[in-house]
Amino acid sequence: MESKDLVQLFPGIFQIEGKLATLNIYPGHAVYGERLIEIDGKEYRMWDPFRSKLAGAIKKGLKATAIKKGDAVLYLGAASGTTSSHVADIVGKKGIVYCVEFAERPMRDLINICEVRDNMVPILADSRKPADYRKYVEGKVDVIYQDVAQKDQVRILDINADMYLKEGGEALLCVKSQSIDVTKTSRSVYHDVLKELKDAEFAVLQQFELSPYDLNHLFVHLKR
Repeated sequence: MESKDLVQLFPGIFQIEGKLATLNIYPGHAVYGERLIEIDGKEYRMWDPFRSKLAGAIKKGLKATAIKKGDAVLYLGAASGTTSSHVADIVGKKGIVYCVEFAERPMRDLINICEVRDNMVPILADSRKPADYRKYVEGKVDVIYQDVAQKDQVRILDINADMYLKEGGEALLCVKSQSIDVTKTSRSVYHDVLKELKDAEFAVLQQFELSPYDLNHLFVHLKR
């Protein structure tokens, strides 16, 4: 493929023939069966917005990813490592992604990924108890990325930000309305969550629903 097919959207994030990709910092290694493409001697990993909420948010019009090369990112709800591995590409080998996951089954897959991608740290822990992983997180982080299916999603972000987020740091929050209250409409849940975020002293920089990539999800870019 030729370089004319490659467009940089954000630092570390590209578009190849209209599809998202990240520069693969560990060439030759795919994570979840994604296509690898070489352009001008560099390898890129295709990034499916139907499998990654961050990719979906970019396709929906995210103006800034908050995540930059060299950043430290606390990733809450890393699951088996699909999105967090792309985040690891973005921060590069001088950055680090602390991957917190509570479920043991996806953690096994995540550990295998982290054995190759050594800028990812797997942490088996409950994101509702941030003190439990204090010994694994070095200093403060630049960004918190949160994708957890819990009722108290704002509280989880708030307590982790209090402990780990740098002053003026940013957060990317995936709000799962059905995990918070199935008796309310998604729009009503989003309204309540945005009010909670304001009360917790987060400034909302951008927000939008993730349909059609993920239904009943609101993606919110925040600054503390």
